[in-house]
Amino acid sequence: MKQTERQNKMDVTKTLYKNRLDAYLMIGDSHDADMYYTTGFFASDKFTYLQTDGGDEILLVSEMERERAKNESRVSDVRTTQDYNYKSKRQSRETPSTAFSDVLGELLGEKKVRNIGVPYDFPLFISQTLKEQGFWFKPIKSSFRDLRTRKNESEIENIAAVQNACEKAMETAIGLISSSSEENGILYHDDTELTSEYVRNAIEHRLLDFGCRAETTIVACGKKSSTPHWMGEGFLKAGEPIIIDIFPQSKTNRYFSDMSRTVVKGTPSRQLKDMYEAVLEAQNKALDLVKPGALCSDIHNAVCDIFEEKGHDTIRNNPKTKSGFLHSTGHGVGLEVHELPSLGDNKTQMEVGNVVTIEPGLYYPEVGGVRIEDIVVVTDQGCRNLTEFEKKFVV
Repeated sequence: MKQTERQNKMDVTKTLYKNRLDAYLMIGDSHDADMYYTTGFFASDKFTYLQTDGGDEILLVSEMERERAKNESRVSDVRTTQDYNYKSKRQSRETPSTAFSDVLGELLGEKKVRNIGVPYDFPLFISQTLKEQGFWFKPIKSSFRDLRTRKNESEIENIAAVQNACEKAMETAIGLISSSSEENGILYHDDTELTSEYVRNAIEHRLLDFGCRAETTIVACGKKSSTPHWMGEGFLKAGEPIIIDIFPQSKTNRYFSDMSRTVVKGTPSRQLKDMYEAVLEAQNKALDLVKPGALCSDIHNAVCDIFEEKGHDTIRNNPKTKSGFLHSTGHGVGLEVHELPSLGDNKTQMEVGNVVTIEPGLYYPEVGGVRIEDIVVVTDQGCRNLTEFEKKFVV
């Protein structure tokens, strides 16, 4: 971590002043996106971050993590639970959580803070224990979540690297499907039935080559692909849509990417062809509209316009629809695979540094689904597509 990065504080003092709070307190591990974004520190065990209304930042970790936190975290004031005699407190208290609450109480008292902002998922037991010591807590919307929407060049490079891995994995998956043979409607690879599970495993193995991992990767074939988040199972079939949705995460920098392609091995129906062409047209329109100042709702409505003009239901004209366009146009991607901004029915303006997906789709239970998804970064001139993988329907 560069020294300049260590000095670049995540200032939320305006939020504290607005809410009449003395400090903001978080407890979590490196799987918590806000904790990692704010501290730059990886730890599997929970640790604590505090920012006061004066802008002071403190990282509280276990004694065994002291040196690593000092070397790796962007927060320069690193303290440990043992600095506050956790072991002796543990001997006199009923549970580790109670003893830890006493440690926090001592730290908060030392910093002269009483009114404390916390995230919505702050541990209830700790807040209740500290309330008994005279502290007051207010759950507030995370300011860091908003800060995370505007990626710097380093973050964009991290996402682009994960996207490169994602495309290599997609190439592996579609290569298996493209090179498969067909017998009685079932696809075969090396004389073995090609299944969603087989392709999913191939995707995950390829991602590991690039230091990435993925969970709940979608390889969904046939009519049930009309359920957008169905992972898929069983045989892959000729002439039916296969939605492949990969959203890997780097195991080192924790950033995600996200991409979907829909392919058919064999001859698709006329309806499937029309669906694919409509989705591709809608995506291209949305990509043209992504730029600083653009409203998320305008981008989403442009997609809905195209689908409705072609006779498809959308969640705009029929919120209860079970077919057609069933979801938003896209979402932010970063330390979480789904984060702000959301490209749906909201008036959020796009900003330089936003990294978002553009993923229109159409879904019909009697036919299946079609979804095409790219990931783009908003620039001064419009947007830069981080996705280079081809869009080819019939393979």
